[in-house]
Amino acid sequence: MHTSQLPSVVDRSHKRLGRGHGSGRGKTSGRGTKGQKARGTIPPYFEGGQLSVFERMPYLRGKLRNKSLKAKPVIIQVGALSVLPAKSTVTLAALQKAGMVEEDTTGVKILSGGTLTVALTVEVPCSEGAKRVIEKAGGSVTRV
Repeated sequence: MHTSQLPSVVDRSHKRLGRGHGSGRGKTSGRGTKGQKARGTIPPYFEGGQLSVFERMPYLRGKLRNKSLKAKPVIIQVGALSVLPAKSTVTLAALQKAGMVEEDTTGVKILSGGTLTVALTVEVPCSEGAKRVIEKAGGSVTRV
Protein backbone atom coordinates (compact mmCIF):
# COMPACT_ATOMS: atom_id res chain seq x y z
CA MET A 1 0.00 0.00 0.00
CA HIS A 2 1.38 3.43 -0.94
CA THR A 3 1.54 6.16 1.76
CA SER A 4 -0.98 8.34 -0.09
CA GLN A 5 -3.53 5.51 0.15
CA LEU A 6 -3.29 5.04 3.94
CA PRO A 7 -6.42 5.97 5.88
CA SER A 8 -6.01 9.04 8.09
CA VAL A 9 -5.97 8.45 11.85
CA VAL A 10 -9.07 10.08 13.27
CA ASP A 11 -9.00 8.93 16.90
CA ARG A 12 -5.79 8.16 18.77
CA SER A 13 -5.91 5.61 21.58
CA HIS A 14 -5.35 7.03 25.06
CA LYS A 15 -1.95 6.66 26.77
CA ARG A 16 -1.92 3.74 29.19
CA LEU A 17 -0.19 5.15 32.25
CA GLY A 18 1.42 3.38 35.18
CA ARG A 19 1.90 -0.01 33.48
CA GLY A 20 5.55 -0.65 34.34
CA HIS A 21 8.96 0.58 33.19
CA GLY A 22 8.77 -1.18 29.83
CA SER A 23 5.81 0.92 28.73
CA GLY A 24 7.78 4.16 29.00
CA ARG A 25 4.99 5.59 31.16
CA GLY A 26 5.57 3.74 34.42
CA LYS A 27 6.11 4.94 37.99
CA THR A 28 5.28 8.69 37.83
CA SER A 29 3.22 8.26 34.64
CA GLY A 30 4.49 11.38 32.88
CA ARG A 31 3.71 13.71 35.80
CA GLY A 32 7.31 14.44 36.82
CA THR A 33 8.33 14.06 40.45
CA LYS A 34 6.57 15.43 43.50
CA GLY A 35 4.60 18.64 43.76
CA GLN A 36 0.89 19.41 43.82
CA LYS A 37 0.26 18.65 40.15
CA ALA A 38 1.90 15.22 40.49
CA ARG A 39 -0.36 14.15 43.33
CA GLY A 40 -4.03 14.89 42.68
CA THR A 41 -6.56 16.97 40.81
CA ILE A 42 -6.64 20.74 41.26
CA PRO A 43 -9.89 22.59 40.50
CA PRO A 44 -9.57 24.91 37.46
CA TYR A 45 -10.51 27.97 39.56
CA PHE A 46 -7.80 27.28 42.18
CA GLU A 47 -5.32 30.15 42.41
CA GLY A 48 -2.58 28.59 44.51
CA GLY A 49 -4.11 29.48 47.88
CA GLN A 50 -4.59 33.13 46.92
CA LEU A 51 -8.04 34.53 47.68
CA SER A 52 -10.09 33.49 44.64
CA VAL A 53 -11.59 36.00 42.24
CA PHE A 54 -15.20 35.51 43.35
CA GLU A 55 -14.17 35.92 47.01
CA ARG A 56 -12.41 39.20 46.14
CA MET A 57 -15.56 40.69 44.61
CA PRO A 58 -17.53 43.09 46.82
CA TYR A 59 -20.91 42.09 48.21
CA LEU A 60 -23.97 43.55 46.56
CA ARG A 61 -25.71 44.98 49.58
CA GLY A 62 -28.99 46.79 49.98
CA LYS A 63 -32.39 46.88 48.35
CA LEU A 64 -32.70 46.22 44.59
CA ARG A 65 -28.92 45.78 44.14
CA ASN A 66 -29.37 42.52 42.23
CA LYS A 67 -32.01 43.93 39.90
CA SER A 68 -29.50 44.06 37.04
CA LEU A 69 -29.06 40.28 37.29
CA LYS A 70 -32.70 39.57 36.35
CA ALA A 71 -33.42 38.33 32.83
CA LYS A 72 -34.40 41.16 30.49
CA PRO A 73 -37.04 40.70 27.76
CA VAL A 74 -36.01 40.18 24.15
CA ILE A 75 -36.76 43.31 22.10
CA ILE A 76 -38.59 42.89 18.78
CA GLN A 77 -39.30 45.78 16.40
CA VAL A 78 -42.95 45.96 15.30
CA GLY A 79 -41.88 45.94 11.63
CA ALA A 80 -40.43 42.44 12.06
CA LEU A 81 -43.94 41.09 12.77
CA SER A 82 -44.89 41.60 9.10
CA VAL A 83 -43.58 38.10 8.31
CA LEU A 84 -46.41 36.54 10.37
CA PRO A 85 -49.65 35.60 8.58
CA ALA A 86 -52.51 38.12 8.68
CA LYS A 87 -55.06 37.95 11.53
CA SER A 88 -52.79 35.66 13.58
CA THR A 89 -52.27 35.98 17.33
CA VAL A 90 -48.83 37.07 18.51
CA THR A 91 -47.81 35.15 21.66
CA LEU A 92 -44.43 34.05 22.98
CA ALA A 93 -45.08 30.52 21.68
CA ALA A 94 -46.03 31.85 18.23
CA LEU A 95 -42.82 33.92 18.05
CA GLN A 96 -40.76 30.88 19.07
CA LYS A 97 -42.49 28.73 16.44
CA ALA A 98 -41.80 31.37 13.77
CA GLY A 99 -38.11 31.34 14.78
CA MET A 100 -38.06 35.01 15.78
CA VAL A 101 -36.89 34.27 19.35
CA GLU A 102 -34.95 31.40 20.95
CA GLU A 103 -36.79 28.43 22.50
CA ASP A 104 -35.55 29.27 26.03
CA THR A 105 -36.73 32.90 25.91
CA THR A 106 -38.83 33.87 28.94
CA GLY A 107 -39.99 37.37 27.97
CA VAL A 108 -40.57 39.54 24.88
CA LYS A 109 -41.40 43.22 24.38
CA ILE A 110 -42.43 44.81 21.09
CA LEU A 111 -41.15 48.32 20.38
CA SER A 112 -42.12 50.70 17.60
CA GLY A 113 -39.69 50.47 14.72
CA GLY A 114 -40.54 49.95 11.07
CA THR A 115 -43.98 49.62 9.50
CA LEU A 116 -46.52 46.84 9.93
CA THR A 117 -48.38 45.61 6.85
CA VAL A 118 -50.63 42.91 8.37
CA ALA A 119 -53.38 43.04 11.01
CA LEU A 120 -52.39 41.08 14.12
CA THR A 121 -53.73 40.40 17.60
CA VAL A 122 -50.83 41.02 20.00
CA GLU A 123 -50.86 39.32 23.40
CA VAL A 124 -47.32 40.18 24.54
CA PRO A 125 -46.15 43.41 26.19
CA CYS A 126 -45.52 46.30 23.81
CA SER A 127 -44.78 50.01 24.00
CA GLU A 128 -47.35 52.75 23.40
CA GLY A 129 -45.72 53.60 20.06
CA ALA A 130 -45.89 49.96 18.96
CA LYS A 131 -49.55 49.83 20.02
CA ARG A 132 -50.34 52.79 17.74
CA VAL A 133 -48.57 51.13 14.77
CA ILE A 134 -50.41 47.82 15.34
CA GLU A 135 -53.83 49.51 15.63
CA LYS A 136 -53.13 51.65 12.53
CA ALA A 137 -52.52 48.42 10.57
CA GLY A 138 -55.92 47.10 11.69
CA GLY A 139 -54.73 44.92 14.57
CA SER A 140 -55.40 44.95 18.29
CA VAL A 141 -53.36 44.81 21.51
CA THR A 142 -54.53 43.03 24.66
CA ARG A 143 -51.45 43.78 26.86
CA VAL A 144 -49.47 47.01 27.00
